[in-house]
Amino acid sequence: MTRKIIRISIVILISVSCYGQNTMHFTPTFTESKKTTHKIKKEQAYTFGYLEVLENRDKPNGNTIQLPVYIFKSRSKNPKSDPILYTVGGPGYTSMRASKYMQYYKYLDDRDFILFEQRGTQYAKPSLDCPEWSRAVYQSNLPNFDATKTDSLFQKAATACKERLEKSGINLNYYTTNQIAADINDLINILGIEEYNLLTMSYSTKIGQVLIRDYPDKIRSVVMDSPLPLEVNYDEESVNNLLESMDKLLSDCETDDVCNDAFPNIKSRFLKYLEEKTNNPLEVKVENPKNGKLETFYLKGKDLISVFSSASTGSVPNIPYEINKILNNDLSSVKKQLQSLFQEPGDGIGKGMRLSVWCAEENPFNSQEKITIETNKYPEVKGLSPTVFDKKVCEIWSVKEVPEIENMAVKNDIPVLLISGEYDELTPVKWAESMTNNLTNSYHLIFKGWKHGPTTNWSNTCAMQAANDFFNNPTAIPKPECFEQIKGPEFKTE
Repeated sequence: MTRKIIRISIVILISVSCYGQNTMHFTPTFTESKKTTHKIKKEQAYTFGYLEVLENRDKPNGNTIQLPVYIFKSRSKNPKSDPILYTVGGPGYTSMRASKYMQYYKYLDDRDFILFEQRGTQYAKPSLDCPEWSRAVYQSNLPNFDATKTDSLFQKAATACKERLEKSGINLNYYTTNQIAADINDLINILGIEEYNLLTMSYSTKIGQVLIRDYPDKIRSVVMDSPLPLEVNYDEESVNNLLESMDKLLSDCETDDVCNDAFPNIKSRFLKYLEEKTNNPLEVKVENPKNGKLETFYLKGKDLISVFSSASTGSVPNIPYEINKILNNDLSSVKKQLQSLFQEPGDGIGKGMRLSVWCAEENPFNSQEKITIETNKYPEVKGLSPTVFDKKVCEIWSVKEVPEIENMAVKNDIPVLLISGEYDELTPVKWAESMTNNLTNSYHLIFKGWKHGPTTNWSNTCAMQAANDFFNNPTAIPKPECFEQIKGPEFKTE
């Protein structure tokens, strides 16, 4: 690690020198910093610093941005020379929180581990926060809010956030997947890394796809956890994916003798219930923790399906049990969930970055006709919008559209491991399966009974083990013993 730090320092000096000699040229730099984003345990060796790059690479004298980076030293006395670079999903989530938990990351048993913060997210400088958006979410969820004003509420929030960010000098056009991939490529070159591995999850699998398309030379292998294919139009099918995933889980309950005995015909009963409540909303009175007053919510099918969509992998075994409670008018869990809506809104961390990515890369390729159909197609959840951001909101955000290639499948023979959760409604199994047709040297693992983000399932680190096994041998599908032991959920019945 000492040699690496020395090499980084030399590159920084050269970079600064080059920049000083030619004001029309900018060279990215990495500068070490003693002040970190999080407190790191003393026994963990690491280097922390900031990658400085141009906001707009076409303007060498323009704004620069700073992106925090951790380089964690492997626990091995003889670490492999090809580190792993990890960046998380969202778009808009921070990667830096993972820095506190490196003792649990199996990857460090074999390699150095680089934690990278995407531009526009929480600890980047600048961070594209939108507290205006968080306040709008909070207001729209209050029981006395006039639902007819929802669209205008969020349009005003987007307008206010955009104006504030642009007034501070930020160009919202340059917070996209392409730019993030270029940032990572700059970092790899600055650090003098000859070969590396990529660990990506959810949205950041798009970053991984762009990297293997545009900067493949130094990539040894890639793990894509819960992959989001470039070519998929997420907003056109998200409601269908939700219902398909729930259908799979409830069908598994019905083929499980114990679960079916406890909750017979639960799938048809729940779907019928959701449709009934869509036409005749469920009235739920909840105590407002702020003032002790009873507040009344009216819930439709699109609201009540959250008993599935809000569940994590750890709570999957409880889903039929919780659905049965609702069917029997036991609303204790529903009321607990509703009480959380009274919590004060957050800072909208990374929301501006999320808006830039989605409005530049996803919204332009959407069929509004298909979205309208998807919103009204299913009587159980009629009115549930499939979109992450409404078209009008993206018109307000008004970032330039990315080229059509950013909505096309990537073809490559770099070794790739695709990891899916069986009940993942956000990035369903079928998407990863479709990617194997174009990633010709890829393998696909499906974790039975799991949902989104298997490698971050801390109650069972089998997916992380599989990912690490793949990094150690990317020429074969990993087969850790723990994977064979996963048989699907043991559903709770009482």
